[in-house]
Amino acid sequence: MNVQANHSLAELAERFDLRCHGDADTRITGVGTLAGAGAHQLSFLSNSKYAAQLADTHAGAVIVREENLAACSVPALVARDPYVAYAKIAALFEHIPTAPAGIHPSAVVAPSARVSASASIGPCCVIESDAVIEDGAVLGPHCIIGEGCVVGAQSRLVARVTLVIRVTLGKRVLVHPGVVIGSDGFGLAFDTDHWIKLPQLGGVRIGDDCEIGANTTIDRGALDDTVLEEDVRLDNQIQIAHNVHVGAHTAMAGCAAVAGSAKIGRYCMIGGNAGVLGHLEVADRVTITAKSLVTHSIREAGEYSSGTPLQDNRAWRKSAARFKHLDEYARRLSALEKDSNDE
Repeated sequence: MNVQANHSLAELAERFDLRCHGDADTRITGVGTLAGAGAHQLSFLSNSKYAAQLADTHAGAVIVREENLAACSVPALVARDPYVAYAKIAALFEHIPTAPAGIHPSAVVAPSARVSASASIGPCCVIESDAVIEDGAVLGPHCIIGEGCVVGAQSRLVARVTLVIRVTLGKRVLVHPGVVIGSDGFGLAFDTDHWIKLPQLGGVRIGDDCEIGANTTIDRGALDDTVLEEDVRLDNQIQIAHNVHVGAHTAMAGCAAVAGSAKIGRYCMIGGNAGVLGHLEVADRVTITAKSLVTHSIREAGEYSSGTPLQDNRAWRKSAARFKHLDEYARRLSALEKDSNDE
């Protein structure tokens, strides 16, 4: 039975170390946006562009910074970072169905596989020889766990997840539908007139508390393992190539791609559709903005961008026509500067 969560502002303030302003007995049964929340929902303001909505919100309460408190027309919770506070509180209202322990009759489990009695194995799953499913792990329908792979305690594979071979997931890893981990890396050697495929002999190691978005692919290493350290967060449709190493607490947005043997530091943020070329290193605490291409190693923390800004089509066509003349223009400018200096 799903019982609706119901909390007073006073309870939320005490639980998450926030300061309550206004009626502390206000009851909260859900969350919503400033524009759409109702009388029993909690909203938040973290982006100043929405500050004008505070005066007109119908939310039961809002989470704000101290400097926005005067503009509130409803009770409030005061937080140093309203977005972080909202994330913690919103989790109280998320309902995730409890997966029953045990193995579904339609699942196929190899005799040498080890499956904890407290794990949940869903319909049509396949667990191959010597695989290990640890305590409290959940495998949704149609997951495939390859030979020798390990799914750590309390990890959850939502549905149709494939661990190919030599993959180890840490504890509390969340893997969304369609993910493939441990597939072949793109290793090829050209021999005179044809390609020879390089065997991919490494594996994949994913640390505790990571999240892997839907339809993301992570290749196993050619020799050493591909590694994601703890608390790495990957969005949907990301490609992580063989032997990549991603540092702890790094996050990547959708459609980003990291080529083989690149090393990404800790606490990095990589924007959507950005790319990192192979064998490069990116320092800790680097932000790569959306659609940027990293073509050389980055040694210092900071924010980096590349690419050409969007223009209307007519302006773009004019600029594009000039691109092929840039080298000529640079040479002419250098010659003019030299002549000027000679004078």
